Parts: sequence; structure tokens; C-alpha cells
Amino acid sequence: MKVNNRHYRAIWMEGSTVCMIEQNKLPFEFEIHYCKTTDETCHAIKTMITRGAGSIGAAGGYAMLQTIYSCSENNLIPELEKAKAKTDATRPTAVNLSYATKRVLDAAKISKEFAISEAFAVADECVEHSRLIGEYGNTLIEDGFGIETHCNAGWLALVDYGSALAPVYTAHDCGKKIFVYVDETRPRSQGARLTAWELNQHGVPHAIIPDNAGAHYMAAGHINIVITGADRIAANGDTANKIGTLEKAIAAKYYGIPFYIAAPTSTIDINTASGKSIPIEERSADEVLYYSGKLKNGKIEEMRIASPGSGALNPAFDVTPASLISGIITEKGIIKADKESIKKLFDNDI
Repeated sequence: MKVNNRHYRAIWMEGSTVCMIEQNKLPFEFEIHYCKTTDETCHAIKTMITRGAGSIGAAGGYAMLQTIYSCSENNLIPELEKAKAKTDATRPTAVNLSYATKRVLDAAKISKEFAISEAFAVADECVEHSRLIGEYGNTLIEDGFGIETHCNAGWLALVDYGSALAPVYTAHDCGKKIFVYVDETRPRSQGARLTAWELNQHGVPHAIIPDNAGAHYMAAGHINIVITGADRIAANGDTANKIGTLEKAIAAKYYGIPFYIAAPTSTIDINTASGKSIPIEERSADEVLYYSGKLKNGKIEEMRIASPGSGALNPAFDVTPASLISGIITEKGIIKADKESIKKLFDNDI
């Protein structure tokens, strides 16, 4: 995607340095963050300098690549195993991370050269799969549609194009008149900060709405379809995504509005039977209790916005049951959110 008329990926490599758009500073500042070591890349994943299923996967592959570059061939596999454990622990819910690190580790057991090519392939495939998700998802969007999305599942989250936003961009570029209702998505406000920024850059009509306003706009007839991304999809179709996704799915079901998950097949974890087995990341209470924003004088500050002395609970994700999901938009097509359809997907027989 383009920022100020220049094409960027959300994350890429320059030599042995991992380069990424510093998402914590958006939308107020556009900055490139550089990670020179595996440890620095892990820190960037943990602190959400880069985030989103696909971009996390790419970061995981690149972190393994940095380990390959920094260790001797004799110690390659033991060092990669350590790097994998360290990297996987940074964001445990997103399966793309462990998918990428395992892929590079398995390749290294064949050859160092194969492992290097696999690290780059993880990111490149994510881009192509996102493009295809845009094409398939566009078939669900009609001219004049109101589309609600939750969190950020655009190009920032998937290296390029995006998952939930890829169909939006494709529909817009095809000339369809659409309007996007962007959930604010507290506590980190990834809708208000990231999705809205992306849509602004691309010229897509939209408005930021409070998370709790989604059902209101559904009831009023403004929402024709809901599309969100995913951080992990279980073998039965249950899906973990940004906290608050479950509420949107329940409301959409009540009002008879299609609710779709958009995600590459690398986000599907066939080794996790159902959503009950998906680990839910608990993040710092400070994300709920404090907020960072830009003051009228242009200064960016963090301030407490909650009752002094009160604590907070901060689950990063919730799980939407497959029964509430109309379908899953993948790079291989749109499938039902059920065990049989997912199995066929991996058997190359949709």
C-alpha cells in the first residue's frame, strides 16, 4: 500500500536488519523502526511495534533469519530452537507466529539456504494471499454497502493488502460506492488509530464509531455486512480475534447480517480442535487505565483515564463460535466455518 504516494510493506528486511512501520506511533507519526537482532525483533512483536497476524508471522520468520545470520552452522539448529521458543512466547494467541518459526526451523533441518528462502517466503506468500482474499471477498460486497470492521486487519496487519480490509480496498478500487464503519476497538484503539489511518490513505469513505455503537447501526439498517480478521481459527471454525469481536457477531446474528472472517489459511490451526483450546493473551492493565493521544498543542502524551486506585482486566482476544460465522474468506476461496469445510481446504478440495 502507499503512504504519501510511496509504496510500503508493513515489515521487510534490509540485510540482517528487520524494518517495520512503528504502529504504536500511528496515526500521529509515521516512523520506521529498525531491529538489528532477534532479541530486538522479539521485543518489537511483544510491544506491538508490529502487530497483526500476518505481520507477526513475517516478523517471526525474520527473527529466525536473524538468528541464522548470527550463529555458526554447527550450532544452527540448537540456536534456532531457542529463537523459536523465545519468539513464539511474545504473542501466544496468534498462530501465524509459530507457523512461521516452525516453517523456518523445519527448513533449516534440510539446509541453511532453504531456511533463508523460507523466511522470505512467509512474508511474500502473506502478501499474495491477502491480494486473493481481496478478490474473493469483493464478491460479497455490493454497490452501496455499509461495512463494519473491528480492530485493524488491513495492510499494516498482513504485510500488504490486509485480510478484512483487502475486500474493502478491492471493492473501492472497482468503483463500488461503499462506506466503512470503523470500530474504535479500545483499549488500544486500533480501529480509530490504524484502520481509519489506512482508509484515509486509500481514500475510502468511513467513520470511526465507538465499539458499543455497532448494534445501534445494525438496528438502523446501516450495516450490510461485517468483516473482521482473525488471530487463530480452530479446526472447527471457532475464531479468536480482537476482544469485542464476539459481541459484533452476536449482534449481527440477531439482526440477520452476514458476519465473515477474512484470513489466510496460515491462520487456521488444525491442531487446535476448538476455540476452548485457544490461549488468550492477557495484556497489561495499563492499556486500559492509561491512554496516549495528541494534545491540541501537538504534543503526544500518556494520561490516566480511569479511577485512581482501580485495577483492570485486559484480555486481548475473545473467541467467536463457528455457529455465528457466515463464512471464512481465504486465499483459496470462501468456505463455511465448520470442521468438514476446513478439512477439505487443507486437502485441496474445497
